[in-house]
Amino acid sequence: MINFLNKLHDYLNLTRAFDFLGPLAMRLYLFPIMWMAGMHQYTGFESTVAWFGNAEWGLGLAFPTLMAGLVTGTELVGAVFLLLGFAVRWVSIPLFIIMIVAAYTVHLPNGWLAVSEGSGFFATDRTIAAVERLSRAKEILQKYGDYDWLTEQGSFVVLNNGVEFAVIYAIMLLILFFVGGGRYLSLDYWIAKKFRSQAFIYKTSVYSRF
Repeated sequence: MINFLNKLHDYLNLTRAFDFLGPLAMRLYLFPIMWMAGMHQYTGFESTVAWFGNAEWGLGLAFPTLMAGLVTGTELVGAVFLLLGFAVRWVSIPLFIIMIVAAYTVHLPNGWLAVSEGSGFFATDRTIAAVERLSRAKEILQKYGDYDWLTEQGSFVVLNNGVEFAVIYAIMLLILFFVGGGRYLSLDYWIAKKFRSQAFIYKTSVYSRF
C-alpha cells in the first residue's frame, strides 16, 4: 500500500514541471490591481495627499505628500515589476506592507466582507442593515425606473469595504515573497540562471527532490 501511494505521489510530482504557472497567475492577477490603485492615486494626487493628511476624514499621517508619493510610486512600479517578474521578492515586501496598513487603517472597522451580505458567518449588523436598504432601493427602482436596463450589466450591491480583498492580496504577495516570480516566464528566473548559478542549482535540486 505504501509503495502504491508513493508511486501516486511520484506521478503527482510530475506536475512540478508546470509549477511556474502558480506565481505567474498571481503576478498577472495582482498587476492590474496595483496599477489601477496607483493610477487612481496619481491622477487625483491632491485628493490623495489630503486623505493621507487629514485626521478627521482621512488617515491623519505626518508628511502626507511624501507618504502619498511613496505609496503611489510603490504601487505603480511594483505593478510593472510584478508583470515582468523582476525583483518580485523584493517588491512584494513594500506592497505587502501597504496592503496590511490599508487593511488595518481603512478596512478593518468595516469587518471582513468586501460586499455586504445579509446572512452567513461574516455578516454583521452593518451588512445586514445595508442589505435591507438595498432591498428597499431595488423596490423603488423597480417601481419608478427601467430596472431591466439598470441591471442589464450586473446586479446592484452595497460596498461594505471590509478587509476581505486587502487580506487576499496580502496573502498572494506573501506567497510571492517566498516563492518568487516563478520559472521561465519571469526576468528573475533568467537573471538568477545567469548571475546566481549556485543558488539556481540549489533551488532546482530542491524542486527535484519533493
